[in-house]
Amino acid sequence: STWGTQQDLQIGMVVEDLKSTTEQLIKYLFGPDIQMRWIPAYFPFTDPSLELEIYFNDEWVEMLGCGVIHQKLMSNWRPGTNQIGWAAGLGLERFAMKLFEIPDVRLFWSKDERFLSQFEDGKIKAFKPFSKYPVCWKDMTFWIPADYAENDYYELIRSIGGDLIEKVECMDTYVDKKKSRTSKSYRIHYRSLERTLLNEEIDTLQFRIRDEVKTKLKFELR
Repeated sequence: STWGTQQDLQIGMVVEDLKSTTEQLIKYLFGPDIQMRWIPAYFPFTDPSLELEIYFNDEWVEMLGCGVIHQKLMSNWRPGTNQIGWAAGLGLERFAMKLFEIPDVRLFWSKDERFLSQFEDGKIKAFKPFSKYPVCWKDMTFWIPADYAENDYYELIRSIGGDLIEKVECMDTYVDKKKSRTSKSYRIHYRSLERTLLNEEIDTLQFRIRDEVKTKLKFELR
């Protein structure tokens, strides 16, 4: 029938719009040269139905499912309508796992600061897996000079501890009003990505840091 032919043409136009829109999204996220392919699929509320795959890290990966919405559903939305629409289901976690190279979907429900602190608005960078091995922490307290620059302390710590330094956090600030001076207490977290650290080896690093805090930074330890 003429209506059938016209509807087929409309459906074809909607499919082209669907493909164009979703492909533009994928190119925006993964770059203009990303390889894509369309796979016929089945979903209960769309016909035709499709899946979009991308070639990423040497394998084809499904990124979304989509299709033209059944006319009955469109009529339920707006009775008597002849409009045709499309729908797509995008798993945001799946996109993020590929973009940030996150290996385990369960991490998205983690409240671990080692995971959350790696992400910033507007920046895409590879996720750095954190260790399954236990943390070893050591505290250090010292009086700070009037021209104290916290970054100098952090740089000294990392120059000695290297990749074993997971984080450094200020635990306490004390003001001695009688003597008009201030001290700070820091906790240094040591953790290896490859093995369990021995307390003895961390003590060696900690003593080196203490020595250089006194000799290089000229801080008075407490």
